[in-house]
Amino acid sequence: MTPDELLTTTRTVRKRLDLDRPVPLELVEECLTIALQAPSGSNRQSWHWMVITDPAQRAAIGAVYRKACRTYLESEGAAGKLFADHPERNQVQRRVHASVEYLAERMADVPVQVIPCLRSGRLPQGNQAGLWGSVLPAAWSFMLAARSRGLGTAWTTLHLTYEQEVADILGLPEGVHQAALIPTAYYTGDTFNPAPREPLANVMHLDRW
Repeated sequence: MTPDELLTTTRTVRKRLDLDRPVPLELVEECLTIALQAPSGSNRQSWHWMVITDPAQRAAIGAVYRKACRTYLESEGAAGKLFADHPERNQVQRRVHASVEYLAERMADVPVQVIPCLRSGRLPQGNQAGLWGSVLPAAWSFMLAARSRGLGTAWTTLHLTYEQEVADILGLPEGVHQAALIPTAYYTGDTFNPAPREPLANVMHLDRW
């Protein structure tokens, strides 16, 4: 793939994750090695990566994710309830809603769960953009590297409602904070296309708002 193709076709994959095909750990390690080239604040490289393959661990995390997802799906901010006055866009949102629900029931079956973490001690008050900016680019690099190797991923954060429960499952030390939960598996089907997006003219502001 060209860089442009990779960047425009790395999609959130939920229903097309292959839950039956094992993912070699070496392949995940390749993707994480690439992720470690991402920038981090002051070059601290304070990221850590939990890679969960044990069925019991995956099931425990899957149960927490399912609990969090049920609360989300019932909330006013759930994907399928957005843009109700825009029929065409709401139709897309309802599909997203259904796929979120689908993944919630199957998170435990995804062969690899990746949780990027940041060791930072106590989280500061106020602006945390620089802090999380030291791990999120690396997590996206992991997802891009996975896509280029035939793996599908999804960026999820719903489990963070119960972050401490997952920390206890994984034995995370105090001061290590989770940034996301990225289910990782081979994907089914042939390829992915760019998603519909708002025109750039609607969201770009030159010099002033």
